[in-house]
Amino acid sequence: MMNNAYLVNDARAWLKRKNGPDEVIRIVWDLESKDAELCYNLYTAYDEEPDYMGRILFDVQGFWIYDGETLTINEQEQVAKFIINYEDVL
Repeated sequence: MMNNAYLVNDARAWLKRKNGPDEVIRIVWDLESKDAELCYNLYTAYDEEPDYMGRILFDVQGFWIYDGETLTINEQEQVAKFIINYEDVL
């Protein structure tokens, strides 16, 4: 089992893009996925009909993999770091 306290609620993160405008994305914990220990679906944040941007999966050791075609490697790393370092504000 993973020791870190990862993101457990719906959250929004600022995505810094190298080629194009920066964007806020919505990160949603997928409780139903059996593909990994933890799975997060990624969407555009403020669109009326959000675009699906892929998902990030974490294994029991905390290693992650991006499953999608929208994000660059740098953007994938930004999202993974956000999830790993997320602290819920009380």
